[in-house]
Order: sequence, then structure tokens, then C-alpha cells
Amino acid sequence: MAWRAALRSKAVIPGLLSCSSHGRLCASPTFITQRNNSTSPKIKVDYDQTTGVAVLHMQSPPVNSLSLDFLTELCISLEKLEMDKGCRGLIITSNQPKVFSAGLDILEMYGKSPEHCGEFWKVVQEMWLKLYGSNMVTIAAISGSSPAGGCLLSLTCDYRIMADNPRYTIGLNETQLGIVAPFWFKETMVNTVGHRNTEVALQLGLLYKPAEALKIGLVDQLVPEDQVFTVASQTMTKWLTIPEHARQITKSMMRNPTIDKLRTNREADIQNFVSFITKESIQKSLRMYMEMLKQRKA
Repeated sequence: MAWRAALRSKAVIPGLLSCSSHGRLCASPTFITQRNNSTSPKIKVDYDQTTGVAVLHMQSPPVNSLSLDFLTELCISLEKLEMDKGCRGLIITSNQPKVFSAGLDILEMYGKSPEHCGEFWKVVQEMWLKLYGSNMVTIAAISGSSPAGGCLLSLTCDYRIMADNPRYTIGLNETQLGIVAPFWFKETMVNTVGHRNTEVALQLGLLYKPAEALKIGLVDQLVPEDQVFTVASQTMTKWLTIPEHARQITKSMMRNPTIDKLRTNREADIQNFVSFITKESIQKSLRMYMEMLKQRKA
């Protein structure tokens, strides 16, 4: 796949997607920090070779929007970690206050050519495939709101720990923007919270407060905001005590039917997205949303 690296300004759909990491390795004997070569890295990966655990920090101000560049960097980072057989666990967290990821970057979809939209959607797929099918133990340390794409990103993980703060929300709220979550978004959520909860959540575009998310199983644990990362690290230690081959085979057994369905229908899914997102009515909805954002900032 040809990865894009040009940087652009960002706007975000509240709740769709995110990604990043591209660059050199700076290593000590047991601890590696991977950074983007740009002056403003969107992703930083800290890898402790002693424990075999990597921490992926999303740090793309202001809200870790899931742009083409961000997702490309994320996919490159994931690929590097997956290739390192000593890396057994990955914690995904945010360095931005009050937000995990606010979702897909509107500017990747508004006023763009069908070719660009197709390229963008392909890297969204790639992010999901790499994370949902990862051999590593993956834990989302959710210390802020995580709508739409941000919710999808957390749903790819094996375990989700969220800050117990009623100001934060999480969910797939695409229908509120006139957008339809594709089948693999839907099936990821069905696999997590069941068919009925997913049906209601997706039709209404619901965003859940942490306690509500815990109740339906959208997150696995709530902890005080200042303890999210600590608890994620402790949870990772427990998961890594399970014999690796048994855990990986079980994970594959549970997730491969959904993964195989996207792989088989990947090109059709891209074409469906491009056909939908380039419709005049959808472009109008995106334009209205961006105008609303401008008014809020004014």
C-alpha cells in the first residue's frame, strides 16, 4: 500500500476514527522510543523491551482526529510492533486532555475527489484490520471522550478502561451526522455489546456516559481519571500471564469471521463508501456541520 505523508489542516466528525507514527528509532538496551520525524509528531511509541509492552500515545492536537496522515503513521507503527516478536502487549492512550479521539477528519471527506476518499477509506480499513487482528494484547486507556471513530478504535482492543467522569462520552454516533456506519463497524460493536444494544445505539447515534457504557459492556472497567493508565498497565500484566499461543488462537477464533468478511469485501466496501460520501446530500451535511463548528468557535 502506498502511504501518504503530506500534512494538512484538520476538522473532525465527532466520533469516527484515528492513527499515526512514522520515523526513526532511538534505542537504549531495553527501552525504545519511536517518534515521527516531523516537528509535530502525531504518534509516539514507547516500547519497554524488558516487559514486552509498548505504549502508543496519540498526540495530535487538539483532539486526535483520524486523518489520512494520522492513520498512516498509526498503521506503520502497528506494523513495526507486530513484526517485533518480543512485543506482546500494546496500550493505546491519548496525550490530549479530555479526549481519546474525536473521530474521522471531515476534511478528508469533504470536497475531495473520489480517488482521495477511496485512499482515505482504505487506510481506515487498514487501521482496523491491523488492530482487530493483532497478535498482541491490546488495551485502550480511555481518559476522555471517544465518539464514533474514536469509539471504533477502542473497540478494536481486547480490553477497554475508561475514566469515570460523566462529562465524557463514547459511542458510534454517525447517524446524527447523516452517515451510516459500515458493516464492519456494526459487527465490531455487535461482537462487543450484542445485537439489540447495537441496533438501538447505531439507529439513534447514541453517545454513552461512562456508567452507561459499562452497563452495556462497551467498556470493561471504570477507574478514577488519574488512574486510567496505571490500571491499564496492571491489567496488561494479568493478560500477559496467559499462555500466548492459547490466547492468540482464541482471539483469532472469535474475530476472524468478521475480519475475513471485510477482507473478502474490501474493494466493494471502499466503493460503497466513496459512492455514499460523495453524494451531494452527504456533502451538504458535512458542510453544515463544519459551519456549525465555525459558529461555536466564533
